[in-house]
Amino acid sequence: MTHRFDPTSLREYDIRGVVGKTLSTDDAGAIGRTFGTIVRRAGGTRVAVGRDGRTSSPAMEAALVDGLLASGVNVIRTGMGPTPQLYWAEAELEVDGGIQITGSHNPAEYNGFKMVLQHRPFFGEDIQNLGRMAAEGDWEEGQGEVADADIVDDYVGRLMAGYSGGAYRIGWDAGNGAAGPVIEKLTKLLPGEHHLIFTEVDGTFPNHHPDPTEEKNLAHLKALVAEKGLDFGVAFDGDGDRIGAIDGKGRVIWGDQILSILAEPVLKEVPGATIIADVKASQALYDRIAELGGQPLMWKTGHSLIKTKMKETHAPLAGEMSGHIFFAHDFYGFDDAQYAAVRLIRAVHMIGKSMTEIKDAMPVMVNTPEMRFQVDESRKFAVIDEVLDRLETEGADVNRTDGARVTTPDGWWLLRASNTQDVLVARAEAKDQAALDRLLAQIDAQLAASGLERGPQAGH
Repeated sequence: MTHRFDPTSLREYDIRGVVGKTLSTDDAGAIGRTFGTIVRRAGGTRVAVGRDGRTSSPAMEAALVDGLLASGVNVIRTGMGPTPQLYWAEAELEVDGGIQITGSHNPAEYNGFKMVLQHRPFFGEDIQNLGRMAAEGDWEEGQGEVADADIVDDYVGRLMAGYSGGAYRIGWDAGNGAAGPVIEKLTKLLPGEHHLIFTEVDGTFPNHHPDPTEEKNLAHLKALVAEKGLDFGVAFDGDGDRIGAIDGKGRVIWGDQILSILAEPVLKEVPGATIIADVKASQALYDRIAELGGQPLMWKTGHSLIKTKMKETHAPLAGEMSGHIFFAHDFYGFDDAQYAAVRLIRAVHMIGKSMTEIKDAMPVMVNTPEMRFQVDESRKFAVIDEVLDRLETEGADVNRTDGARVTTPDGWWLLRASNTQDVLVARAEAKDQAALDRLLAQIDAQLAASGLERGPQAGH
């Protein structure tokens, strides 16, 4: 027996595709056979399996578990819940790896698999290797056993461990994603007054798309906070590993701004610590970390890459513009939006100002949303190399951590290749609109020099 995956489903950080088109239950079975084989050859015997609330997830889970069992590993099913609940199970239960079945924040027709092996993210070359092994049918044989573990109360208990935040009036939007039941249990334990919307798990996402980084998806939360006069609001993506937030006036607190709030208490407890953010984050964040006595470190976008860099630098905290927040301080180092919400409440309490006052004090920057340009896969990385060569010739101030991030007296702009799609991603930030226009002109000039143009951007 051998198995070939649709090549588009084997991505940098996970396996993901459209159910019935690029991802099937046969694929799920083959992932189980192959991942189980990898676990056994690493000396392991047990794997935890969780799933999100998508309509296709139960069938995917059944096929995945069958594949794992046939490779001779035992399976602990942790049931439906957010991805970080599965990460927690992998960290705390006696297992050698974990798989969460999730389409993350993709539309309802998608699904996928996020994997952890021996407490480390399983990504990049690991996933390509899994594809090769399946194509060769390079599988162990066996007959594992399956058991169920109801872990949600223990997980919620861990989220609350040592809680010492104040009591606030907070709006919570679970977006009908997998985090709903956890949010319901968590808010019963938290002090304060909590108003919950869309905590019912529904894989068709009837209210709004579960991606809190897009401002339009926060409309319901803004209405709730305004109507009840709440202190602030938090929102979660489809599988609970990314957080969004708004203040009492309904203004979005972007991923890098959330990180700047979370950094303050951490740097009080761990003075001088390294705090990591991705290349899309505002210069204001890096300046703020330095101002608080920390060591700001700019790193590549991508949750697996950031987790790996955290281990290397012993950073207690890291975050991405996309709302992935990673706490190694008093936690495990993985991205958990439920835990980030608890820490955000504690941070506001420790800072001693309202969320609205904290937002008021942040420097006002004019920036673009993330702009994306279609580019042929074969040209994707080549264009970035051409841009870097030209910038070097011009003597520009360039950071090459992940693509090109160029700093000028007007502000900065970024052009990088997406790891997951055939697109280039750009972003720019300046002190005012005139300066921003000059930065955008620089991006356009670089794209034009490589034969590309910035087309109309959806939703802007």
